[in-house]
Formats: sequence, structure tokens, C-alpha cells
Amino acid sequence: MTPDSLTRAAGPAASSAGPAAGGWTPAPPLPLVVYVLAAGTFLMLTTEFVVAGLLPEIAGDLQVTVAQAGLLITVFAVGMIVGSPTMALLTRRMPGRTTLLLALAVFAAGHVVVAVASSFPLLLGARFVTAWATGAFWSVASVVATRAAGPGAPSRALGLVGAGAMLANVVGVPLGAFAGQLSGWRGPFWALAVLSLAAVPLVARHVPRAEEDRRPVSLRSELGALRSGPLWLVLAACATTTGGVLSAYSYVSPLLTDRAGIAAGWVPLVLVGFGVGSLVGTVVGGRLGDVHPHATTTAVAASTAVVLLAICLLSAHPVPTVLLVVLLGLIGLSANPVLSSLAVRFAGVAPTLGVAMSVAAYNLGTAVGSWSAGHALESGLGASGPAVVGTGIAVLTLVPALAIARLGRPSRS
Repeated sequence: MTPDSLTRAAGPAASSAGPAAGGWTPAPPLPLVVYVLAAGTFLMLTTEFVVAGLLPEIAGDLQVTVAQAGLLITVFAVGMIVGSPTMALLTRRMPGRTTLLLALAVFAAGHVVVAVASSFPLLLGARFVTAWATGAFWSVASVVATRAAGPGAPSRALGLVGAGAMLANVVGVPLGAFAGQLSGWRGPFWALAVLSLAAVPLVARHVPRAEEDRRPVSLRSELGALRSGPLWLVLAACATTTGGVLSAYSYVSPLLTDRAGIAAGWVPLVLVGFGVGSLVGTVVGGRLGDVHPHATTTAVAASTAVVLLAICLLSAHPVPTVLLVVLLGLIGLSANPVLSSLAVRFAGVAPTLGVAMSVAAYNLGTAVGSWSAGHALESGLGASGPAVVGTGIAVLTLVPALAIARLGRPSRS
């Protein structure tokens, strides 16, 4: 894809900025189907991290260590990395509406298995399969949402779908942990199974049947999208953006207690602040990305690096550290809907595969970033080590972000 074609592809987003010269023009409301898909994404992403609040109960019931129980999170991340692009290829001839319904059914079945199983290996297998369903749903939902929103608001639609994922961390995970304390660790999985089945008629009703009339793309054409250089730049930005933020966030608790001297009882409130910031930032980033996609990705990458560097330098002071963690939530992941929108655009005839690859890149960045941060935590850097790692990864995001912006500039001819 040439720079000129990138400029033409950006045309609808750029043209939407026109009325701004005469004042701010309110954006038209998004179709209801986008909100339905965001609710589905909320369910799907709640299950990814709800296990974190239930690890002691799961470990005690199944007679494994807490570290072994933590594999339920790891295997889900691996399933998302492998399953998202694989499912995009396997379901390429399947209508998007049908894929969404099938993913919800598999998601529900996987949670029933987790809720009734007494074998830890069986739980690991069910989590892995559930992750594949989650990757399929998220990828197809992103494409359906952008089509429903139209060419003028793809990033805003993806911002709302992504907000469902962020809301899972703010509301879904804490509620799941609380429910697990009241009803046992299996209760939240029963609830997720029931809610996902309840979402089936909503998706069936609101996702347009036009999604069933689209001609399937050949496997060769789908794989041909992977030859797009700009797509790989976007995927690199997806991995480093998430990796930089999640490196620091994964170990923010020891940073707050051991380094900043904050009482452990206040840590959940700080995490809620980060989650609320992420929710707001994702929605706002989607709106800005429809008008200035390249400027948004570059500015977010630079701002995230600055915030993480400030955390490294000021982590001994409690008030600035808390404010910076909330600011990291607000800024750090706000470019994700823009990057997902660019992945759809640069994947050409294979938009679902493009989104699936971006989902895999997000999870790969999370896995590598958190692994590196864990080693830094045990090094001489101590509790501030993860933030140092995050700063380095965030700086790397500027490389693909600036390259994408350069490709997107109009040529002089």
C-alpha cells in the first residue's frame, strides 16, 4: 500500500474535521448494535482477569498452589494470542452474525465446564478454548461495529467496544471477586455462562443480517493482507503500547506500598482510578482518532513515555505517584481504538484478520511486558523496576507511530 493510498484511505476521517473550523459539531449517535457488541466484549474480557481475585479459593479447592492456579490467567492470554488470528481464518467463510452467536455459545459452554470441573487440567483446557471464543468474538465485533458506524466514525465505534473491555476491569472483575467470596469461586463462572446465553438473542436481533450476505474472501487473499507493511507497523505499536502500560500496571501494588509507602487498603481505590481513567481515555481517544488518527497515536505514545518516566522519578512520593497512575490509565491505552481502526484499514480485504492480529499483538505485548517487569522487580531496581521497563517499551512505540504518521502524510504531487 502506497503513501497516496494511505492518504485516500484516511479521507473520510480527515473530512470529518471540516466543520470544526466553524465550531465544534456534535458527533451523531452510534447505532445500537455497537452498544450491544460493547456489552458482549464486557462479558468476554471480564472472564480474562476475574480469576485474579479468585486464585486463593481456586487453589484451595483444587489442591494446587496459588502460582499454579495463576496458569489459568496465562493460558487464557496464550489462547488469545494463538486463537484470535486462527479463528479469523477458520471462520472467514462464516457470516459475522453467525460467528458472534457461535462464539457466545462456546463461551457459555466453556464457563459451564469451569464451573463444574474438579480437574485442574480440564479447567486449563476449558480456559484455553474460551480464549479462542473470546478472540473470535472481539475480532468480528470490532469489524461489525466499524461497518455499522460508517466511514466517519470507525475509531469512535471501536472506542466504545474497547470501553466494554475497560469496564470489565472497573466493574466486572471486582464484582466477580465479591460474588466469589459470597457464593464460592464457581459462582462467577455460572453467572458469566448465563449472561452470555442471555446476550445471544440480543446479538441475533441487532446485528444486521447484511453481515450474512457478504461474499467470503479466499484464504490466499486473507493471507495476502499480511504482506502489508503498514499493518505490521500498527501491530508493533499495539504490542509496545500495551506492553509499556501493563508492565508498570501489573506490579503497581508493590510500587504503591513498598516504594511510595501507601497503605495496602488504599491500593484498590488507586486501581479503580486507573480503570476509570482507562475507560474515559478509550472513549475520548476513539473520538480524537476519527479526526486525527496519526497525531493521536504519536501524542499518546510520547505522553505515555513521559508519564512512566515521571513515575520512575517520583515513585517515592505518594501523592504524585497516585495521580500519575490515574493519568497513566487515562492516557496509556487511549490510542488502542485508533490502532485497531488502522489495523482494519491496512488489512484491506481481510479486516477481521487485521483486528484479530491486533488482539494477538495486545496480548503478546502484555505477556512479554509483564514477564520482563517481573524480572525487573526482582532485580536491583526493586519496586520501581517494572515502571523502568514500561518506560523503555513505551519509548519504542514512537518508532512505529512516527513511521505510520510519515506514511500517512499527503505527497507533494
